[in-house]
Amino acid sequence: MQIRSKILTGSAAFRENEAHHLGLLEQVRAAADTAMAGGGERARARHVARGKMAPRDRVAGVLDPGSPFLEVGLTAAHGMYDGAAPAAGAIAGVGRVAGRQCMVLANDATVKGGTYTPMTVKKHLRAQEIAEQNALPCIYLVDSGGANLTLQDDVFPDRDHFGRIFYNQARMSAAGIAQIAVVMGSCTAGGAYVPAMSDVTIIVRDQGTIFLAGPPLVKMATGEVVDAEALGGGDVHTRLSGVADALAEDDAHALALARQAVASLGAAPQVTVARQTPEAPAHDPAELLGVVPKALTTPYDVHEVIARLVDGSRFDPFKARFGDTLVCGFAHVDGWPVGIVANNGVLFSEAAQKGAHFVELCSQRRVPLVFLQNITGFMVGQRYENEGIARHGAKLVTAVSTTSVPKITMLIGGSFGAGNYGMAGRAYSPRFLWTWPNSRISTMGGPQAAGVLATVTRAQKEARGESWSAEDEAAFKAPIEDQFERQSHPLYASARLWDDGVIDPRRARDVLSLSLAAACNAPIRETRFGVFRM
Repeated sequence: MQIRSKILTGSAAFRENEAHHLGLLEQVRAAADTAMAGGGERARARHVARGKMAPRDRVAGVLDPGSPFLEVGLTAAHGMYDGAAPAAGAIAGVGRVAGRQCMVLANDATVKGGTYTPMTVKKHLRAQEIAEQNALPCIYLVDSGGANLTLQDDVFPDRDHFGRIFYNQARMSAAGIAQIAVVMGSCTAGGAYVPAMSDVTIIVRDQGTIFLAGPPLVKMATGEVVDAEALGGGDVHTRLSGVADALAEDDAHALALARQAVASLGAAPQVTVARQTPEAPAHDPAELLGVVPKALTTPYDVHEVIARLVDGSRFDPFKARFGDTLVCGFAHVDGWPVGIVANNGVLFSEAAQKGAHFVELCSQRRVPLVFLQNITGFMVGQRYENEGIARHGAKLVTAVSTTSVPKITMLIGGSFGAGNYGMAGRAYSPRFLWTWPNSRISTMGGPQAAGVLATVTRAQKEARGESWSAEDEAAFKAPIEDQFERQSHPLYASARLWDDGVIDPRRARDVLSLSLAAACNAPIRETRFGVFRM
C-alpha cells in the first residue's frame, strides 16, 4: 500500500524542525570540509610539486568517470590527535572501476606523511571488512611512511593493529577477492607488505619505493649507505626483485594500469538480489528535515520517514496491528527489495517477537534488511520482567546476530542501551552503518545516567550518615550529563568509527541504494539460527 503522509509541510513546526536540522548539517559539513582538506594547502602544494596527484584526485582518477563514490569514515579522527589527522590520513570508499564495484583505499601523504595513527589502522581495517563482507576487489593507493612511531603502542602489537591488514589481504586473496596495490610514494617497514602481498602491484618510476627498512635504518643497522631509489625504487622492484609487476611513468599511468588490472578480473559476479526498475518516492525525501522533530524525546510516526525513502512510498506492512512500536514490512529502495525494521517507540515483548519473526522471513527469502534505529531501549519494570522481556528481546538479538542476509543500519534518532543490539548496532556487523546529524548513541541518555549514579551515591552517603543537599546533587549530575552529551554526539561517534559516516538525511535513499548495490555483490548464504528461548 502507499503511505499517505499527514505532515503539513507549511506548518510552523515543520519549518522549525527543518531549520534545526539545517543547523546540524552545517556542523557536519564543517567537519567534512576539514577532513577533505587533508594536511592543508601548504602540504598539498608540496605534495603536488613533487609531481604527485593530490590524494583525492588519485581516487577520482581510478574510478569510472561520473560514477558515485560511497565514502566511508570521512570524519574519522575528527577532533583527535590535536586535529592533526584529518580523515585519519586516509580516503576509503566503494566506487566503480572498469565497470566493477571495488573498495578503494588511498593514503593521504599530506597528513603526517601518510603514517598510520591508531585511527588510520582502524579505518583501513574497516575498509577491508567491508570489502570482505561484500566480495569487493581492493585497490590500495599506497603513499605512506608506515606506522606513526610516536603512537606505536596503539598501532603495532595487538590483534586488530597494523599486522591485521596483511592477514586480511592474505585471507581475501585466498577467497578470490582481488588485491591490487599501486605504489605512488613511500611504502616503508611493515607497510611494504601491502604491495608484497597483493595479487597485482604497480609502482611509479622515480617516485614509488618499497622497503622493509629505509636508508636511515639500513645505515644504522648495517653501516651501508644507499639512497631510496637504489634500495627500493620502481626499477629495482620490477627488474631485479620482482616485488612489483608493472612500472608506471607517473600517477595517471599507474591508475590506468590499475583500471586494466580490474578489467582483467573478468565479469563481475551476478547480483544476488533481483533489482526492479527504480521509482521515486511519492513524498519528497527533502522533506525529511522537517519531518523529524528537533528533540529526540518528541514522538512521531516513523512511517513518515519510510514514505520518503521507498519507491513509490509503497510499503507492505507485516503484523501492523501487533507490537506496533516496531514497524516491519517489505518495500523497494531505488529498485532494491528490502525488509524494513523501524522503531516507533520503546520495544515491548510483542515488538521483539514480531521483529524476530520478520527477520526470519527475510532470511528465508534472502531479502536484505534495513534497520531505521531510533530506540531508547526495551521496556523495563517488574511487570515486563515477569512477562519475560529479556527472553523475548533475546529472540530479536539472536535473529539479528545470525541472519546471513545483508543488514544496513541507519541511526535516525537515539540509539540507547540494549535497543542498539536488537536493531543491528555496530556489534552486529551490519554491512554499513550510517548516522543522521540528530542521532545520539550511548548506554543511556545523560539525564538518566546522572540520575542513576546520583541515586547510588545518595544511598551510599545516607548509609554512612552523611547529608547531600539538592545543590550538591545538581553539581554532581552536571558534568555527567555534559560527558554523555559530548560522547553521544554523532561527530564524536564517527570520529571513532562507531559508524561509517554522518550523512544528510536528504541523501539517505541514495546512500541506502549504493550500500545495497555493494552488499549484493556477495552471495547470500543460507541462514542457520541459534536456539531461541521460547
